[in-house]
Amino acid sequence: MKKILFGCMVLISACQSATPAPPSESTPTEPVRTPTEAPSATPGLTPTPAFTSTPLPLFFTDEFSTDMNSWLSFQTGGEAAPEATLTNDFLRLDFPSADTWYYLIHNVHTYRNAFINTQFVGTPSGSAGLVCRYSDAGWLEFNIASDGTYSVLFGKWLAEGIAEYKPIATDTSEYIHAGTFDYEVGMTCQEDHVLLHVNGKLFRKIDVARFELTEGRVGLSAASFAETPMIASFDWFRVSEPE
Repeated sequence: MKKILFGCMVLISACQSATPAPPSESTPTEPVRTPTEAPSATPGLTPTPAFTSTPLPLFFTDEFSTDMNSWLSFQTGGEAAPEATLTNDFLRLDFPSADTWYYLIHNVHTYRNAFINTQFVGTPSGSAGLVCRYSDAGWLEFNIASDGTYSVLFGKWLAEGIAEYKPIATDTSEYIHAGTFDYEVGMTCQEDHVLLHVNGKLFRKIDVARFELTEGRVGLSAASFAETPMIASFDWFRVSEPE
């Protein structure tokens, strides 16, 4: 139970509302949202080389109890950088400014197919989630927001420090409730699909073949909205083989 990170880039994000749909892909139509000002490069937790006698296993659980040597952090948007600390075996992120996105990428292994999940808790004024297949070609992320919605996004670097986000799906679920910010979330990236899980329940399967992301690294995401300060704390992060 524990932490999170992410460096700096310009965010071009989008969101849309949608009516509940069966486990299939949705096609958002609302235009993307661009920030009015690009943030300066402000890394969060700075990783240091991890010198270990044995390599880290491909599948593992990080309980955020020692260090963040295997993680890289990046920030997108926001006037101030979140403070990331390891506190009582949690990764705690304190967001002092609104509209700030923060990421932590586990920088050891690359995965083609994997199931990733995490447990988080926080103030009901933001979002938190997971990232898979992160590479120079782009990445996929699954976030749950405190307003009771979830979103799946495709992110891609346009240039150094500049990224674009395209919405794949935004919706509600019977397992997600407005005003609640305490979930176990899971994300299976397997072949051409992403499978979404909340509190141990699989509730949606989405075809992501058109984005042509075949492998990449995995990680965490969190964001503040209009209301600050916002706090998100991660208890643990797990990578395992998909069933």
